[in-house]
Amino acid sequence: MKKILVIMCIAAAMLVGCSKKESPNPFFQTWTTPYEIPPFEEIKYEHYLPAFEEGMKQQKAEIDAICNNEEEPTFENTCEALEYSGELLYKVASVFFNLESACNSPEMEEIAKTIAPKLSAHSDDISLNKELFTRIKAIYEKRDELKLDPVEMRLLEEEYKGFVRGGALIPEELQPRFREINEKLSLNAIRFANNVLKASNGYKLVVEDKARLEGMPENALAAALELGNKEEATHGKYVFTIQLPSYEPLLQYCKDRELRKEIWTAYATRCITDSLSNLEVIDETVNLRIERAKMFDFDTHADFVLDNTMAKTPAAAYNLLTQMWKPAIKKAKEEAVAYQKMIDAEEGNFILEPYDWRYYTEKLRKEKYDMNPEEVSAYFSLENVKNGIFMVSEKLFGITFHLNPNLPKYDADNEVFEVKRDDEVIAILYMDYYPRESKGSGAWMTTFREQWYDKENKNIIPIVSLVMNNAKPVNGVSLLSFDQVETFFHEFGHGLHGMLTNCKYRSLSGTNVSRDFVELPSQIMENWASEPEVLKMYAKHYKTGETIPEELIAKLEATGTFNQGFINTELLASSFSDLAFHTLKKNQKINAVEFEKKTLKELGLIPEIISRHQAPYFKHIFTTGYDAGYYSYTWAAVLDADAFEAFKETGDLFDKEIANKFRTFVLEKGNTSDPMDLYVAFRGKKPEIKPLLKNRGLL
Repeated sequence: MKKILVIMCIAAAMLVGCSKKESPNPFFQTWTTPYEIPPFEEIKYEHYLPAFEEGMKQQKAEIDAICNNEEEPTFENTCEALEYSGELLYKVASVFFNLESACNSPEMEEIAKTIAPKLSAHSDDISLNKELFTRIKAIYEKRDELKLDPVEMRLLEEEYKGFVRGGALIPEELQPRFREINEKLSLNAIRFANNVLKASNGYKLVVEDKARLEGMPENALAAALELGNKEEATHGKYVFTIQLPSYEPLLQYCKDRELRKEIWTAYATRCITDSLSNLEVIDETVNLRIERAKMFDFDTHADFVLDNTMAKTPAAAYNLLTQMWKPAIKKAKEEAVAYQKMIDAEEGNFILEPYDWRYYTEKLRKEKYDMNPEEVSAYFSLENVKNGIFMVSEKLFGITFHLNPNLPKYDADNEVFEVKRDDEVIAILYMDYYPRESKGSGAWMTTFREQWYDKENKNIIPIVSLVMNNAKPVNGVSLLSFDQVETFFHEFGHGLHGMLTNCKYRSLSGTNVSRDFVELPSQIMENWASEPEVLKMYAKHYKTGETIPEELIAKLEATGTFNQGFINTELLASSFSDLAFHTLKKNQKINAVEFEKKTLKELGLIPEIISRHQAPYFKHIFTTGYDAGYYSYTWAAVLDADAFEAFKETGDLFDKEIANKFRTFVLEKGNTSDPMDLYVAFRGKKPEIKPLLKNRGLL
């Protein structure tokens, strides 16, 4: 989620801008906006660096005050004081890094490159502060004698662990190198993400002859034509990009195999060659992580990362993945045979390739279930899906959503909602639906402000943002595939985790939990998306308002386990690849493409499928903190399938008692207890893998 030097004249120009008189810096003022939302329109590029610098300066002074306190270390004068430090830095970082992902620009890139090493050094200055750690350690060692409540004890334990994992126990002679590694890793993450963004934006497939697009749904054709009409050079032509809403329909429905191959190749070979190659970045990043893990006396980076998760060890993660892999690859091979038979029956005279898979999946789906993609998506306009999610959230958790167009926006397409429970505003929700060149690919949830209670015990409500890349409206309507519907529900689950949390301390609030627990609230929400009872609530025809018919619901249910060999195999392949990179024990020269190819061949991945995210554009593990953690999606899937069984067992998808337990022990608690303890408190037992295998048709 959030977590360079440049030529001086460039930096100066960026800070000064064109105006002779600089505008007041909003970060140095109290925000008078409703709910103290960031005043986006007032924030200029030149405001960020001074605010970062002042934020670090203020937090350093706060840390110095803690260290210089002559009183005996106490929870209040040390642990809480540390927790409450850095308010200005948090304020500017929350705005900057969210907008860097959602509204990037060359100016934002330069600011990121400038500030990243400084933030890394600032973080290390805190983690490696001997006096501060001595005070934390003294309190930690006598924790059992203190009369701390469970949440205070958790904060103390997490702070102590944070210092240890931040390098406090690393020998002093290694600390300069430790700092250097952290700085390089922070810069590598920025470089990697920027390369992926530029490579993704830099490709366009232009099709002049509509006849070559035979088989394509009309809404996908309309979107491609609209994209073409945005530029004079492509006016009247069909333009496709390697953003999901654009390339996926082409791969699924376009009869022209050469077009499928062309866009697939562009998608799958991003950041491998030329100036945007990420191979050097990956090589250095993986080796730096190995070196740093050794400083902590861990064999591998994965051992270091997983020591702080539910899984605890790479062996546990591998064990789960293997249990899923065996039935998944078996089913994927069966699917490949079926598609090859279809090709042979058509006298195609070619071998099934990755760029054929989605096309023949849809052909077989239509043949077996008579599924028409346009017929399905007609019932899933973005507006209807959003309203469905709101209804599900209200029935489960008693919250309502109220659009307020007068609240500040960071992009004109934003929708901003006041989230209420019992007529009280408990959160602000931003929805950012559509692709733009300044936005990263994929979908994610983030916060401009997390929930917590300030020093006066005032509840600070969260400002949550959901960022997606759904197809832009054509003739005023954005229609979603059912995969996109599930993604919307998924990200909203993360949003609920951020909106419904109720924690005293910000660092323990909301989604600040282990990676293999954070996906539980998101993935369990996907279950409601496809339940017949719920579909009838929100799946309405975008033209007629007709409720989705029983026949179509039955088809969606019947296809629930269709293509699950492929879906699970490509996900698991990425998880195995991630662990392979991060269980290396020795520094070595790494060619990411060759390393990944060898890893997946040994695993038994069939050539007709590639991993969901190949290393050169695998942002999860090289930029966003899922390194040695991509297995989390499968780990959390076990949790979510088991958790949803609790609702199914009652016969009521909106059972109030179960929903209240889920809200109380999962959504509200954040990281105030061990995640497995929280899960058991909700479910009454530890999770079982059988419901997941059953749901995915892999038993």
